Amino acid sequence: MKIEDLRPQAGAKHRKRRVGRGISAGQGASGGFGMRGQKSRSGRPTRPGFEGGQIPLYRRLPKLKHFPIVNPKHFTIVNVENLAQLPKGSSVTMESLMDAGIVTQNDGPLRILGRGELNVALTVHANSFSTGAKSKIEAAGGTCHSTSA
Repeated sequence: MKIEDLRPQAGAKHRKRRVGRGISAGQGASGGFGMRGQKSRSGRPTRPGFEGGQIPLYRRLPKLKHFPIVNPKHFTIVNVENLAQLPKGSSVTMESLMDAGIVTQNDGPLRILGRGELNVALTVHANSFSTGAKSKIEAAGGTCHSTSA
């Protein structure tokens, strides 16, 4: 078999439909576009995204960089520098922080962050710790205990 011997299969190719060439051709007069109206005119009927006068989707959506987080996690945040004023060997919980006046209200699970320095050994019970806070507490001789929310 040679390349010049290749032919399409019988019935695979159709001739181009010639519209608007008279009534006997089957597609005369309006050429399959109906009688009147916007879609029967020449040229593109409407611009891309046009929804018939209704505010289109690209204008209904907000033009923001990111979508908001639907259910964000809220934490009561305490830094290591705030724990430095507590007495040595004390146990740190949400209740003890509220009694000491470090935290004024419970805004959610307790999270300890690592800003500042700590040189007091404490036993800290919190829901989560940053890696810096955990290393500073353990370097000062304290322990970290994670509690569930």
